[in-house]
Amino acid sequence: MNNLQVKQAILDKIKSYDRIIVSRHFRPDGDAIGSTKGFTRMLQLTFPEKEIYLINEDYSDYLAFLGGEDEQIADELYKDALAIVLDTGSMDRFSNKKVTLAKEIIKIDHHIPIAPYGDISWVEELRSSTCEMVVDFYKTFKDELKFDKLCATYVYTGMVTDSGRFRFRDVSSETLINASIMLGFGIDTETLYANLYLEDFEYIKFKGEITNKISITENGVAYLIIDKATQEKFNLTSEQASACISFMDSIKGSLIWLAFIENKDGSTRVRLRSRFLACNELGEKYRGGGHAQAAGATCYSDEEIQSLINDADKLLGEFKKNNGGWL
Repeated sequence: MNNLQVKQAILDKIKSYDRIIVSRHFRPDGDAIGSTKGFTRMLQLTFPEKEIYLINEDYSDYLAFLGGEDEQIADELYKDALAIVLDTGSMDRFSNKKVTLAKEIIKIDHHIPIAPYGDISWVEELRSSTCEMVVDFYKTFKDELKFDKLCATYVYTGMVTDSGRFRFRDVSSETLINASIMLGFGIDTETLYANLYLEDFEYIKFKGEITNKISITENGVAYLIIDKATQEKFNLTSEQASACISFMDSIKGSLIWLAFIENKDGSTRVRLRSRFLACNELGEKYRGGGHAQAAGATCYSDEEIQSLINDADKLLGEFKKNNGGWL
């Protein structure tokens, strides 16, 4: 099926169910939260007679200003329900594992498909965000679907955060057209940007201290390791610690940058970013994946951390040797 046929199949399936449960990936970012909250509200406005839930097992302190979600429901209520999972590349990343109990699952996503799932799957990996796909879905069926300012606020938030404020490679002319449609609903961007980008004074001090701890490999891989002690010292949330990846994105000659954030269980969350070359296969090697130039991974020892750094350095060295024009 082409994309229009897939979207029509999704809408038809939504119409056929009385109970719908929406979910996303764990450790959610702005796109995961914005797309699920925006899509859920759009369905609730359009189909007030249906039971429509947004259920996940974790949230984000960083995006708490967008409001809460629904409580978990009984297992038996999943059995005749339709589950819609957004912004999630594989089933092992489901925030709400109970969606596997649903009668059918729909996948809406923009990540590179590594482990396909879903009775209906709509994937556009060249989109800058899943939120952009939500706008596209609304545009396609705007005569049938209802949308409002709150929907637009959710979706625009995800578009802004997942595109690096519209700076990343996947941003297209259509991305900006879709963003303008959301702005047309009267979003309060001043308040939105204040919630997204204003920082506590303690976090400013953390940035100053941690910047001095950036390391760079022989071939130009920049990396930071944020252990639990540092997180406790500055009272950082997981999202704040993970955001340190952005501290390294403007270093000349560094085309890959890595942030290692120690989790409470002793494992280490890894955020990978790159410019001009892909890093997603590197993430896949270490239990992760994602986009070509923005991926994640997980390490379970200091040896694995060093191994990932070494692999990244080798990858970047080979790229620089065989390519020019990378600044």
